[in-house]
Amino acid sequence: MDRFISDQLDTVSRTMIQNHIRSGAVVVNGKQVKSNYLLVLNDRINIALKTRKERELDVLPETMDLNIIHEDDSIIVINKPAGLVVHPGIGNESGTLVNGLIDQFSQLSNVNGTIRKGIVHRLDADTSGIIIIAKTNDSHSHLANQFKNRTIKKEYRALTWGVWDEVSGKIDQNIKRSRSDPRIYCVDQNGKNSITNYLILEQYRYYSYVAFMPMTGRTHQIRVHAAWSGHPIFGDEKYGGGMNKCKGFLSDIRKHLFEVMTIFGHQALHAYKLECKHPKTDQQINFTAPLPDTFVNLIESIND
Repeated sequence: MDRFISDQLDTVSRTMIQNHIRSGAVVVNGKQVKSNYLLVLNDRINIALKTRKERELDVLPETMDLNIIHEDDSIIVINKPAGLVVHPGIGNESGTLVNGLIDQFSQLSNVNGTIRKGIVHRLDADTSGIIIIAKTNDSHSHLANQFKNRTIKKEYRALTWGVWDEVSGKIDQNIKRSRSDPRIYCVDQNGKNSITNYLILEQYRYYSYVAFMPMTGRTHQIRVHAAWSGHPIFGDEKYGGGMNKCKGFLSDIRKHLFEVMTIFGHQALHAYKLECKHPKTDQQINFTAPLPDTFVNLIESIND
């Protein structure tokens, strides 16, 4: 049943649908069933989800120690830690960046409602680094247009597996959501145009320290393009850079890699730099978020 509903609601992930089924929000013929229930002809499915307004009422302020790089009357620039979800959603109703923002700032844009208050763009939960927040609806609109027109410049830093053939280049491969697993994306000629430039900053024996500059803003774009290139990001379980990648090494090296990856705990991807026009002054501004200590330690530890 979960697969059938996922096919009908292509904007909702299969995991979210399974959560709804487990919570009793989805019933068949008036009865609660499991995700693997096999539908038959004339089955009647009822899905009782909260409205957006009902969800927004649940967003509560939470005290957080936010790493603020810059703040003025229009924007806030934050260095987000890995592990912090940006806004509430199914399975992450609390403990998100938005919960921390509404606790600390009295003024945030509400273009996208309370559930995404101030949020103009996102970072994956396990990606650290720069995220820019809008305080006013005018600044939100200005920034959103810059993202739409692709005039905002972003640079990410990543540790990838393997040694690249070229020290710089462009990955121009379309991306779409995977049909077999809607939680991930893949390169597909029928997908959306996706371009990522890259520059190798440092080559190691088994890895590379890389700067990625995405020209488009697709979900998981850098992670998908890195994997497609044969150099998945270190620690990225979804895209082939996780524990299984360690198995091809000799036992001593494999053991060390397992330990390092377990301690680090997520993909080695950091939003390092962002350049845009200030939404109020129209002046060009840029911000840099230094690598987290854990990332620096990771690079040092794999070269021990």
